[in-house]
Amino acid sequence: MTEKLNPVARVPELELTPFERGSAYQSADAGIAERIGLTQLGAVYSEVPPGKSGCPFHVHHVEEEMFVILEGEGVYRFGPDSYPVKAGDVLGAPRGGPEYAHKLTNTGTGPLKYLSISTQADTEICEYPDSGKFQASTRKSGERNSHFKFAGRMESGVDYWDGEEAPD
Repeated sequence: MTEKLNPVARVPELELTPFERGSAYQSADAGIAERIGLTQLGAVYSEVPPGKSGCPFHVHHVEEEMFVILEGEGVYRFGPDSYPVKAGDVLGAPRGGPEYAHKLTNTGTGPLKYLSISTQADTEICEYPDSGKFQASTRKSGERNSHFKFAGRMESGVDYWDGEEAPD
């Protein structure tokens, strides 16, 4: 018998998974979308400590994101501009090029708590303008983990026909 879906997730009851990378990136996150049965919409709850960011400056070429600030304050770097943000603010991150790249950093004295809500694409290209990287990934619908993931830089690219046999 299939387990009955519980369409309610209670933020205070979510089990957070901690993440830390170097001195700039740290968060504790919990996936919400899968818990409540969503497959085409992503949702993650995050808590970021003061002075930290949850991820680098990036832009999605396929997926769109929206952030809902629940508690705390920070700065939202968006394209060439930066915006102070606080509890009650809703932030948009349209898909596109570097002009839509974004990064959220906690500038307050307590945790920055927010929801990240996004469309879910089976194939995604994410660009990191500060470091000149990109990442290509694929996944099956409704699954969070990638089946294919590659990060690189444009200057390390090869010709389409590189390594292929010459025509007869």
